[in-house]
Amino acid sequence: MEKNVVKHHYKVCKEERNKSNGHNSFLLWFTGLSGSGKSTIANAVEQRLHDSGIKTYVLDGDNIRRGINSDLSFSPEDRSENIRRIAEIANLLVDAGLVVLAAFVSPYKKDREFIAKTVQVDNFVEVYISTSLEECERRDVKGLYKKAREGKIGNMTGISAPYEAPENPDIEIRTEEESIPEAVEKIINAIKNKLES
Repeated sequence: MEKNVVKHHYKVCKEERNKSNGHNSFLLWFTGLSGSGKSTIANAVEQRLHDSGIKTYVLDGDNIRRGINSDLSFSPEDRSENIRRIAEIANLLVDAGLVVLAAFVSPYKKDREFIAKTVQVDNFVEVYISTSLEECERRDVKGLYKKAREGKIGNMTGISAPYEAPENPDIEIRTEEESIPEAVEKIINAIKNKLES
C-alpha cells in the first residue's frame, strides 16, 4: 500500500501561510492529570491569542474522543493510538498556519516524544500543568476519581495507570500556586518570540 502513496507538493506552504497570518504556527501541548486544569488554561490562552489576532485552534481530549477517536478505549495501546492520531491532526493544523493548543493527559513520555517528532521539535512547546493527585481528586471535575476509587473505571491515570511527568517541560504551571491569569501571562510571555514571523 505505502509504495502506491505519493506525496503531493503544493505551491502554498506553511511558511507562506505564516507570512500571510503575520505569526508563526506551532503546537502548544498541555499535559497533566485529569482535573489539573489543562483545558481551562488552554482555553484562556487561546482567548488571549485570539484577541491579539493570532489564528488558533484547540484540540481537547474529551471532544476528540466524541468524534475521530470514539472507537478507542483507555487501554495503554489505545491511549497511544489516541495520541498518534492527535499528533497527525495537530501537524496538519500547524502546517495550515495555526497555533494549535492541545489539552490531553498524554501520560506516557514516549508518546509525547512521538508528538514532538511528528510536528518537528521546533514546532512543539510542552506545557506541563503540574497539579498534585490530591488536588485533582479534590476537584474531581468529572467525577472520574470517585468512580476509579470505587472500581467502576479501570486504567485511570494516577490511580490504576501511571502518569510519567515531563522532566524538562518548556513551561511548567503549578496550579496550586499560580492563578489562571498568572498561568496565561506566563505562557504568553514564554511564546512571544516563537510567534514572531
